[in-house]
Amino acid sequence: MAIPTFTMRQMLEAGIHFGHHPRRWNPRMEPYLFGVRNNVHVINLEKTVPMLEEALKAVHDVVTKGGRVLFVGTKPQASAVIAEAASRCGQYYVNHRWLGGMMTNWKTVSRSIKRLGEYEEALNNPEKGLTKKEILQLTREREKLERAIGGIREMGGVPSILVIIDTNKELTAIKEARKLGLPIVAWSTVTLTRPKSIIRFLATMTHCVLFVLL
Repeated sequence: MAIPTFTMRQMLEAGIHFGHHPRRWNPRMEPYLFGVRNNVHVINLEKTVPMLEEALKAVHDVVTKGGRVLFVGTKPQASAVIAEAASRCGQYYVNHRWLGGMMTNWKTVSRSIKRLGEYEEALNNPEKGLTKKEILQLTREREKLERAIGGIREMGGVPSILVIIDTNKELTAIKEARKLGLPIVAWSTVTLTRPKSIIRFLATMTHCVLFVLL
């Protein structure tokens, strides 16, 4: 599989160079900023491009070796895009809410995945003779589990690398990955995020969701 390519023009069209109001920023991010225009920080894409290339290569190397990639993006505007991107490339995702211990306590997650399968089996088997009330209750439980772990039910274990959208929002996932020593590729809201939040790669861009599927 070839590494995806992109151009500076595509990044500009996606609005990746737009940051936040200067009063909302983290001074540690100054090296990644181009300047201020119309009271908004402008991100230096000349810094972003090589970092994104490095991140793409890291994910490509993992996939080439048969590793598992976990996409994480629970912000409402990222949710559908994350699920589509992960499904399209045969990988896994969390797009509703990160449950504490989702990686550090995989045994518990595995039990939940098994329970989800049991709910589906019961609902798809009319011979179970369930009442309307039982069907309604099981349907609700199934939908709840599907939102939480549906994207990782076939993962079969801890991922090899994480791709995270918005480091501020997904701090719990980052902490769990750091605890397990897993590499992270992350898109951050550049004017707000601390570089030290990321172990290995930092794609310094904001409003990046439009660019994920390029």
